[in-house]
Amino acid sequence: MAKDPICGMFVEEKLDSIRYSTKGKEYLFCSNQCLHEFIEPEK
Repeated sequence: MAKDPICGMFVEEKLDSIRYSTKGKEYLFCSNQCLHEFIEPEK
């Protein structure tokens, strides 16, 4: 299991998991909302 870096929820690593890779590291997310917040954080 991986931890969503935005909300802290644990995400099961499946083929259809929401993923984002940057700088050689892959992140998994519980939702598209957390993914969007990770990519474009509010300032």
